[in-house]
Amino acid sequence: QLQASGGGLVQTGDSLRLSCTFSGRAFGRHSMGWFRRAPGKERELLSTIHWSGGQPSYSDSVKGRFTMSRDNAQNTVALQMNSLKPEDTAVYFCAARQGGLQGPWAYWGKGTLVTVSS
Repeated sequence: QLQASGGGLVQTGDSLRLSCTFSGRAFGRHSMGWFRRAPGKERELLSTIHWSGGQPSYSDSVKGRFTMSRDNAQNTVALQMNSLKPEDTAVYFCAARQGGLQGPWAYWGKGTLVTVSS
């Protein structure tokens, strides 16, 4: 139901844009999130956006460098990643939940690998 894409190998300071396609029903009623899991670390929540839109929220680790957006006409969310650092190397996932941002995430996509070389 969710598929992330756009990962790859980049150098420090480069940009990358990830996309997540939602293939279920009523995308516009789902809040969305971007997560990542770096090697040897726990999963980290990076950004969320409410189903009704509005300003996304960001973790401190990516605030000011990453921008999340949603396109309800295309059933997609994107994560624009700028000024990438080696510590951003991880598998990136998108997730969805119907309604607001409280409670567990119901749907998870397969991740896309981002590798940032120094």
